[in-house]
Amino acid sequence: MDSADHLMGGQPAIILFAHGSAVEEANDGVRELARRIKQAGGYTFVRASFLGPGRPELGSAIHEAVGRGFRRIVVVPFFLTLGIHLRRDLPRLVEAEKEKYPDVDIQVGRSLEDHPEMVSLVLSRIREVTEETRVRP
Repeated sequence: MDSADHLMGGQPAIILFAHGSAVEEANDGVRELARRIKQAGGYTFVRASFLGPGRPELGSAIHEAVGRGFRRIVVVPFFLTLGIHLRRDLPRLVEAEKEKYPDVDIQVGRSLEDHPEMVSLVLSRIREVTEETRVRP
């Protein structure tokens, strides 16, 4: 895909928005997830971004996407619940970016809490522990 494709409203830039941590390995985990989403989803631009203290912050990731010619950006909150950061902080941050880039369509996805696969994921984690415990002598 060349840059004319994203200028004409084609494939969106994807930004995975997470809380961020002072523990850099935690931020690296989100960056790795973004890399895997890019590979599995076939998107040309997928970045992790953070509320803080991780880097880049959301505004920097949006700036990078716009600089690469994207005119549609999808922000996906990597949060389990619709708490204060998604109710207050993310809308404020996105509104500020929309004011900077009025010709860019910035959309926000939903948190993970009511995703149909969430129960299966948690059950899988439970089984990892309970099955490991059963095998131990």
